[in-house]
Amino acid sequence: MATDSSSQSPPRPHHGKNDWTSLHRWLLRRWRFAVLAIGVFLAVVFYGVMALSQQPVHITMLMSALDSAQERHIVEAFEAKNPDIKVDIIEGPNASNLIEDLYTSSFLLGGSPYDLVYMDIVWLPKFAAAGWLMDLTDRITQADLADFIPETVEGSRYNDRLYRMPVRTDSGLLYYREDLLQQAGAQPPETFSDLINISQQLQKSDAADWGYVWQGRQYEGLSAMFVEVLEGSGGFWINPETLEVGLDRPETQKAIQFLKDTINQGISPPGVTTYQEEEARRLFQSGQAVFMRNWPYALPLANADDSPIKGKVGFKPMVHAQGQQSAGALGGWGIGVAKSSTHPEEALRFAQYYASEEAQRNLVLENGYLPTRRSLYTDPQVVQQYSYFPRMLPVAESATLRPPVAQYAQASDILQRYLSAALTGRTDPEQAMRDAANETRTLLNRYSASRS
Repeated sequence: MATDSSSQSPPRPHHGKNDWTSLHRWLLRRWRFAVLAIGVFLAVVFYGVMALSQQPVHITMLMSALDSAQERHIVEAFEAKNPDIKVDIIEGPNASNLIEDLYTSSFLLGGSPYDLVYMDIVWLPKFAAAGWLMDLTDRITQADLADFIPETVEGSRYNDRLYRMPVRTDSGLLYYREDLLQQAGAQPPETFSDLINISQQLQKSDAADWGYVWQGRQYEGLSAMFVEVLEGSGGFWINPETLEVGLDRPETQKAIQFLKDTINQGISPPGVTTYQEEEARRLFQSGQAVFMRNWPYALPLANADDSPIKGKVGFKPMVHAQGQQSAGALGGWGIGVAKSSTHPEEALRFAQYYASEEAQRNLVLENGYLPTRRSLYTDPQVVQQYSYFPRMLPVAESATLRPPVAQYAQASDILQRYLSAALTGRTDPEQAMRDAANETRTLLNRYSASRS
């Protein structure tokens, strides 16, 4: 049977010329075989390394299932432009407080799997104070921020340091039925008294069942709504510079009295103290209310083809006390980079793209969200689809921050509990706000003492 000569034993030389020639040829064959084997091995290693180096870097971000579905097109556009990066979206619950809890737990336990932090504006002080976010101040220039609404940038800072890129904004609005106000010969209200008087007039004429719907349930929406009425009354909640608490001042009672009057005088439904945004929107959109406090998301829905009030809705900044100014609670979302990320450069590229003009334009056109870039409010494509956008800019620019303190979540919980008790009649309003103010001061003093 024939065999490969390279596997045979070398010929034994007898010091003859032919014997040395045979040995030389045998050694040459062995050498060529070895070189070939080494070459194949090196080629395999090289191409393996090349293949691994061409694999995209994976970065992860947690967001609600709803946001993930509505904003997936932005992620896909980024990946198409950055094939070296793959964004893994972890879908969480739709309730924003549960998303906050998941982020908080992951950071507290250590070894968080998230490279990016998709956060509500009110989470930022807590996350930044805890050291969970990468400081972006020296990575993002003032020129990069020039087009952004200043309030959205301010809401992305903590202690004058930038920790997130703002990608969506929000501000509380007063919605009204244009057709009903025309019917009554009334102008859109400016003050609390205007709103009450117009509501009563239209209710008496049976034009609407209710005058005003708002968010009165004990949750974060109650705090956001109350900030608007409180500042519109000339009051304040917490001064972030001095940590002074203003909940037990006369202006706070004026704000609470306006809300209680809407309930006691039958302008708002008795159940308004259980309403969140959607309960208020559904009642208003069904044509049963004249006025509504809500966020901008409600406008495209009110003007949808299947809406009974399509084309009959106006909006304006919130009403206020006589001699005071309107205030809308600033909301919105942004993206920060986790300080624990193993891929901070790739994560920052993604955050910057999400906040870019291109991405925000697509987000607006697809979902109707308010952008954080001023130029997009007059962008031809945007205005063609949403003709009201230029009028939204002054509203967004006049929005007010909820107190940017590290203990915001606890402070908001205190306000919600006592305010809900005051609005539902379980506690005298003055006593409720004294207790709320004292508990808030204790919270802030305890934090200050732990930091000193």
